[in-house]
Amino acid sequence: MPNSNKPDEAVGDNGQVATAARSSDIEQLQEQLRREHEMYLRALADFDNFRRRVERDRAEAAHRGKREIILAVLDALDGFDRALQQMSAASPAVFEGLEAIRRKMLAVLEREGVVPFNSVGDPFNPELHEAVAAEKTDAYEPGVVVEELQRGYRWGGAVLRPARVRVAQ
Repeated sequence: MPNSNKPDEAVGDNGQVATAARSSDIEQLQEQLRREHEMYLRALADFDNFRRRVERDRAEAAHRGKREIILAVLDALDGFDRALQQMSAASPAVFEGLEAIRRKMLAVLEREGVVPFNSVGDPFNPELHEAVAAEKTDAYEPGVVVEELQRGYRWGGAVLRPARVRVAQ
């Protein structure tokens, strides 16, 4: 009496047919395993791409948010600069207090990698400067920045805010 619990035992008289059927089943299972493995690898790669895309999107959103805050601080810093220019009649204590606050704001920006750049005397560069006026002068060659109306800043090697300038004609 044959043991029907053994899958590799042939049932019937022709052992070659059973072996061929078993071999075909093994090949089908191997092919199915190969397809499943490919699907697994594709899913793994898709998930890895998704994870990287989410991390990149999150980093870009954080960078955009940080940029907006930094630009708002720069506007406040411009207000301090304008106030300090008008403080000639103020007491020295008030002037020194405002100057100390301004220095602290600049230090915070520098810790974040935001640095100002000077423009007066440099040739006009549309990547760094925004011309708001032209001025006839003999002190500078044409196309050179004569006055900086609003300071420009770099952040991480890129221009965060261009300088607003007057250019010699």
